[in-house]
Amino acid sequence: MSAATDPAPVVRVTGLTKRFGSFSAVDDVSFSLEPDRIYGLLGRNGAGKTTLMQLLTAQQFPTTGSIEVFGESPMENPAVLRRVCFVKESQKYPDDWRVKHVFASAPWFFDHWDAAFAERLIEEFRLPMKRPIKKVSRGQLSAIGVVVGLASRAPLTFFDEPYLGLDAVARQIFYDRLLEDFAEHPRTIVLSTHLIDEVSNLLEHVLVIDDGRVLIDQDAEDVRSSAVTVVGGRRAVDAFVAGREVLHRDGVGGLASVTVPALTAAERRDAADAGLELAPVSLQQLIVRRTNTTEKEFEKTS
Repeated sequence: MSAATDPAPVVRVTGLTKRFGSFSAVDDVSFSLEPDRIYGLLGRNGAGKTTLMQLLTAQQFPTTGSIEVFGESPMENPAVLRRVCFVKESQKYPDDWRVKHVFASAPWFFDHWDAAFAERLIEEFRLPMKRPIKKVSRGQLSAIGVVVGLASRAPLTFFDEPYLGLDAVARQIFYDRLLEDFAEHPRTIVLSTHLIDEVSNLLEHVLVIDDGRVLIDQDAEDVRSSAVTVVGGRRAVDAFVAGREVLHRDGVGGLASVTVPALTAAERRDAADAGLELAPVSLQQLIVRRTNTTEKEFEKTS
């Protein structure tokens, strides 16, 4: 019997670069996206996330490098692109369209479009079907994109921050429906967002882009477990972390909180013996530390 082989990647990118003049928006990037997983494409504003998604969906041509989507080049390839959905934050529609026209036209573009699922989502997001697109609110425009992205059931679906205009309740509806539908209809989903803590529990794999390069390409759980925060009296904490790499340091008065790379079981026992507490580090905190910026700067610029 031959050994079972892993399924082919949905996306395979090798040595991909996109330059605009002398500026490299994407710089020698290589990675793959596996079938039926939820990915987080994360990074600061201007890091190259949107350009990368435009390249993968054939809206930009690469300067150098190769892109394979479902084993083929996506460039001028309708058979591939009909299996891809790219929902952008600033999605444009014809000025004379009404909301209902978006959903009436969707089956033309997506082979797996589910009209019944779309109707359910339209009701949940309370979309005004007869209203002209140019008169809908930002939140309603975001909801339109979310409905298209979910109901398309495209085997490869990109969400480029289309839910920024949604309030907290609507965003939670999106997250809940995404997980429910993904469980019944698995596909490869890429979420590009700065709301990292909100989507953290959705993500199976994390790609972090910084200055056009891939900084992190790991399973989300591996990223989360890659560091720990040591909390306790300042002297005890300083003594414990002496000689270790420090990712972040904070403190008030005689208390200190220091984030360091993951500890071994023996080191965790030593920390407990020293009266120190060990706290998990959130995915957002880790990415902020790795991109050498502050949490406020990350939230403001992303």
